[in-house]
Amino acid sequence: MFIGHWAPAFAAAAVSKDAPKLSTLFIGAQLVDWGFMTLGLVGLEKLRIEPGFMALSPLDLYYMPFTHSLVGTLIWALIFAFIVMVGTRNLGAAILAGTVVFSHWVLDWLVHAPDLTFAGGDHKFGLGLWNYPYIEIPLELLLVLGSFTFYMRRTKGPMGPAFVLLLVMLAMQLFNWFGPEPSPNQTLFFVTALVAFGIVTLLAKWVGDTRWHKSKVGLAVPSSYR
Repeated sequence: MFIGHWAPAFAAAAVSKDAPKLSTLFIGAQLVDWGFMTLGLVGLEKLRIEPGFMALSPLDLYYMPFTHSLVGTLIWALIFAFIVMVGTRNLGAAILAGTVVFSHWVLDWLVHAPDLTFAGGDHKFGLGLWNYPYIEIPLELLLVLGSFTFYMRRTKGPMGPAFVLLLVMLAMQLFNWFGPEPSPNQTLFFVTALVAFGIVTLLAKWVGDTRWHKSKVGLAVPSSYR
């Protein structure tokens, strides 16, 4: 799962006018991958790049107990929810943020080879849908397009920035599925992933700054966006 991880961010932003900013939710949706790529750079979590490892992924993610274990993801979710709670003074926003972070583990469980753990250790989970492109590809597109449509229907504002974000996400996903195998240089892989996350997050900020939940009214929303 790549861009599918941002589907819960779109959905959470659409659910309530009190939801955190879209860019905040986009960070939350990939927070454990931000952590994994960063820890990978310093050798605390590890992968092997093996072409053909799975039909849709060459990544053997064999050691990532701090970010992709069930307990680890829950801790990241609770910390992120606490930060949002402090920043917004809104329990509902914090719960939404934490839920978006935790959704990462659930979505990875669907597609990963068995490489997710409970709290580290040898017992690993993963349904392996990356080996079944005819299931995983429609599933990921359905999640993204469905949540994006839900977000657009529940918010108001110019459509241009939102569709730029969607097109960039789809282009990245198509490259991920059908582009060349990643370089065996792991440092380059980690840095490239972080740059990709950063680009999408900045675009999400642009979208979030130009759209409002339809339940919001008043002078805080420019009349051109009502």
